[in-house]
Order: sequence, then C-alpha cells, then structure tokens
Amino acid sequence: MPSTRRPAYHLTPPAHWMNDPQRPLFSDGQWHLYYLYNADFPHGNGTAWARAVSADMVTWQHEGVAIPKYVDAWGDVESGSALVDEHGAAGFGAGAVVAFATQQADGVQRQSLFVSRDAGRTFVPAPGNPVLDNPGTTDFRDPKVVHDAAEGRWVMVLAEGQRLGFYASTDLREWAYLSDFATSDLGLLECPDLFEMCLDADPDNRVWVLLASANGAAQGRSTGTVYWTGTWAGDEFVPDDHPPRWLDAGPDYYATVTWSDPRESAEAQRARRYALGWLNSWAYATERSRPEWQGGSQSVVREIELVSHLGEAPTLASRPLPALSDLMADPPPSDPTRPGTASFHVDVDLEGVTSGVELTLRGDAAALVVRADPGTREVGVRRIPVTGPHDEAWELEHVSRVPDGGSMSGWGVWVDAGSVEVFLDDRSLTFSTAVDLGDPASLTIEHAGVTAATVRPLSP
Repeated sequence: MPSTRRPAYHLTPPAHWMNDPQRPLFSDGQWHLYYLYNADFPHGNGTAWARAVSADMVTWQHEGVAIPKYVDAWGDVESGSALVDEHGAAGFGAGAVVAFATQQADGVQRQSLFVSRDAGRTFVPAPGNPVLDNPGTTDFRDPKVVHDAAEGRWVMVLAEGQRLGFYASTDLREWAYLSDFATSDLGLLECPDLFEMCLDADPDNRVWVLLASANGAAQGRSTGTVYWTGTWAGDEFVPDDHPPRWLDAGPDYYATVTWSDPRESAEAQRARRYALGWLNSWAYATERSRPEWQGGSQSVVREIELVSHLGEAPTLASRPLPALSDLMADPPPSDPTRPGTASFHVDVDLEGVTSGVELTLRGDAAALVVRADPGTREVGVRRIPVTGPHDEAWELEHVSRVPDGGSMSGWGVWVDAGSVEVFLDDRSLTFSTAVDLGDPASLTIEHAGVTAATVRPLSP
C-alpha cells in the first residue's frame, strides 16, 4: 500500500493489527491512549495493549506495547480501562496507574488487574488475578471502571451478552455484584461505559448515561454505539422513558470510549466529555486489511455534550475537537472539485436549500454519497463500491432524521485515507464511515443542490 494511502490524522498502528481503543488517561503531562494490538495477525490470535501519547489529542506518537499478551496463565489482554488511583485504594500507593482488562484462556473470560510503575507506560499483572472470576457465562468482558463518589466506591460495568452487569468495590480488588441492565434487540453488547453529565451544562440537572457497542440489525443498521439516559439509583441504572439512541449515525463507530479532562473542575467534567471509536466493523474488518497494517484506524477525537431537543430525549451532541481545525492548510486547491490529496475538509453550506441535495466523494476504489432532504429532515450516507468489500453490510445506507429544532444547513466533512467523518454544524448528527476512496489523484468532489462547498487540505 503506498504511503500516500495511510491516514494522515487518524491513528493507525505502525504495523500489524489494531482494533478497540481503551479509555485514554492523563498522566505525567500527556494523554495516554491504549488500543488492542495483535502483532501476529493473521497467523496468530490474541491481543496486547499498545500505547500512543499526545499533548493535544490530535497528533499521536506511538510508544510500543504497554501490556503484552499471554504475560501469564490467564490468556491474552482484551478490552478494559485504565485509571489513576488517586488515593491508593488498590494498595499500590496514591496516584498509581492501574488497568483492568479481560483475559481469556480456553474460552473463559475473566477480569484482571494490572499496575504501572512508570506512569502508565507499561504494566505488569497485579498479585491475585483474576480480581473477578467468571461466574459460568460465555460473555463476561470489557470492564469499564468508574468512581461512584456518592457511595465512596468504584463501579465496574461488564458486557455480558445481551445485558450489562454492575459490580462494586472499595479497594479495586474485591468486587460484589450489584445489578444488571438487560436488552433484547441490540445483539451482543460490548465495550460499555457509564458516566454522569449535566443536561444543557446546567449543574443542577444531572443525568447518567449508559453506553455500549451494539448491533443495530433490528433497526436496519449495522453495528455502532448506543446509549441510554437515566439515573444511577444507588445500585442500578434506571433508564428514562425513551428508546436508546445512537451516538453516531454512520456504519463505523464501534468500541467507543469516553473520558473527561481531570485538570478541569468536576462541574466542567460533567458539562463536556471526549469520545473516540474504532472506525471499522467486524462484518468486513479483515477484508479491509492492508499490507502495511490491518484493522483500519481510530476516529478523530470529538467533544460530546448532553443537550435537550424540544421535548425529545436528552441527546449526546458531537463536534470535532476544535484543535483539528489547526490541521487546515492554505491555500485551498485551485480546482475545488479535485482536492489533490487523500486528507481534506469540506465545509458544506446548505443555507436556503429547500430540495434534496447530494455530496459525492468519488475515487477509483469507491464513492461516498451524503444526501439530505429538507422536507423529510433526513440525512443519509452510503458507500458505492468499485473495488474491495461490497457485501450487504458495507453497502447499507444509513439514514437518520435531524431532530425538530435542529438544522442541516451546514456540514463539516473530514476526509482521510480510509475514512470519512461527517458532522452537522448543529451537532445533532454525525456519520462515521470506513471507506477507502482510492488514489488521491483520482478523487473528485461532486455536489448537486449545495449552496457552496469549500475544500481545504489537511496537513498533520
């Protein structure tokens, strides 16, 4: 694969296989992002945790393996979460960096604790693993550990098939079952998360969010990230009277992690969080492999806020991290229909448009069509294959409706080798799509009915 086809501003591994991101943490003056990594793909199984660091969450530097796979008898190291143990609850000292991860041996999934002696750079297994043994179920994985300040304890959320299980601990070592939250039409749940936010940044209006990766086939979707809003009532999550919502309306936003900035006040952390996901789908992830690396890429980091929309359910509104705009280079291409690069941004203006419009990014390998209909308030994204995977899941159009009171008049389209991420300016919808459009020299931008489309190259 030519170097011009590697993403410029989306994180990929230097080589080998990448999938689920792990919640970043801020330690030793920088952000540490971990992700599942298999140096033996496609001939060997099992994942390790690799690590990348950043000062701005835009430009990432690879730092090698943080937790090797098969480091002990409990198996490889799968998804989980790292955290800073501020008060030394686990017994490794105040400020110790620890990580929880699923280990799987002989098909049995268990939760293990790892400790870092170098501020999150590398980890070793803690004595006494596993800290939470398998109770006799097939699916028992992806521990997300959060602090429950009201009860003075830690809460772990686990993916257990079509339910999410909750467990509590005061020392990060002994865990007791609390409750579970069951679903019926979202398939296998993975990579859960639980956090509290302020609705419309109102510190007196707090809402809990429960999030998981899910299968949307029952709703005519592919896999993605779903969430519920409600309350954390002591030992259980109680959802509000609304169906679950999708954090991203596109086909490829999976294994999502969210986090806040510990340097901000508690109120600020509840008003705004950050998120990123894996830009891929297991329906075609292995088919999209490249000679230099496999597994696609991670998304850009986005900011999320919980907002209200004219009586509708509280909604997580997304916008790209503002620092991404610093990547925009001058001058714009002389021919606005030919960006001349695989990495560019399109600012789409639909002000005053009353009929259906389409924006098409076309290359020699595939095309991506984004359409909007002001009448129905629908926005849809679909891939048109030329080469590469083109099964039913890959070609499925993803359509969502802009909420009442929202606006589809402006889009920001972030294009990179291997992906396109579309953000509506009103933050009500985003569409993340894994698609290799092809040779940058072949890329063209077509639009019908659009008021204006301004193209800017992106340079990391």
